[in-house]
Amino acid sequence: MSETDKKWKILVINPGSTSTKITLFENEDKLFEESIFHDAPELLQFDHVNKQIPFRYRVITQVLKEHGEHPDDIDVFVGRGGSACSQPSGVTRIDSKLYEDTVAAVGGSEHPAKLGVMLAWEFSREYGRPAFTLDPTNTDEYCDYARITGIKGMYRTSHSHVLNQKAVAALHARKLGKAYKDCRFIVAHIDGGITVSAHEHGKMVDGNMGADGEGPFTPTRIGYVPLPQLFDYLETHTLDEARLLCTRSGGFVSLFGTANSDTIHKMKEENDRKAVLVWNTMIYQICKLIGEMSTVLSGKVDAILLTGGLMRFQDIIDGIRQRCEWIAPISVYPGEMEQEALAWPVLAALRGEEDILTYSGRPVWNGFEGIDL
Repeated sequence: MSETDKKWKILVINPGSTSTKITLFENEDKLFEESIFHDAPELLQFDHVNKQIPFRYRVITQVLKEHGEHPDDIDVFVGRGGSACSQPSGVTRIDSKLYEDTVAAVGGSEHPAKLGVMLAWEFSREYGRPAFTLDPTNTDEYCDYARITGIKGMYRTSHSHVLNQKAVAALHARKLGKAYKDCRFIVAHIDGGITVSAHEHGKMVDGNMGADGEGPFTPTRIGYVPLPQLFDYLETHTLDEARLLCTRSGGFVSLFGTANSDTIHKMKEENDRKAVLVWNTMIYQICKLIGEMSTVLSGKVDAILLTGGLMRFQDIIDGIRQRCEWIAPISVYPGEMEQEALAWPVLAALRGEEDILTYSGRPVWNGFEGIDL
């Protein structure tokens, strides 16, 4: 049997800030998909994201058991990634170096997506099957202007929903009858984390560092805050508490004690004044960032693409249309395409139709040559 004809069982592991999503494919066919919601108090019992591994591992094995599957029957494990050195776009084999750098978060971000690589590696080692990742949260295609800050030696890096954003952008380009590299898009992934990015010539050239709390506040992250007030906060709180606000305990968690968007939206629909104000402010801040990305593309935008789990709320879509549709036509892709975007390129690589990259252990970008910044 050729590699093209072989039946591959591919388990896709996609940990997010409020969920663990698991999908089992047999080649292109989806055998099952489950998304398990984890509210903030459930995950905040772990003082570091790495300590969630046993908990999430048990979740995955339990879901497999419920569907009559066993890890030993799976051919390939694929995990969403992030937190290692920045990487180019493409299918990458998970090896010990990538695993170790992910655990250590050498890329500077502690986004829960890193757990995808760690979990896939754990299953790979235990059951002797290969493991892969692709388009992690720190895939780096930024333009130089997107990197510089006003502090020498401090740079902005790509920490975003790269996987889903690029998949949605490529799909929309096909619907337009064009190649992704020939389009200019603003893509907004709106869920437990929120990222808005500018896409030009097939690359994500700028965007907010959503995994670090930059941008709009979200169900779990603080968003932009005035630095002097943050310094005041640190006078009575620890640095670890502040870091946690950036990634897991900010936004709705700080303001309401829960990351459950359905709960907050229900309060908003019942005209709770606090919920109305906070919910509409989140939409307002998303719109501000979309406007910012439109200037990155010099106002030449083919489409604004909205995706992510919070697209189940029509008032978010309507609010963005009201403020942003003058920039470009808006199209909505509810949910996300991350499971397919993880599985199908790996399947193509297994068939020999796509290259498999080896993690270099070096960042894609490492400073401006000949310039002291």
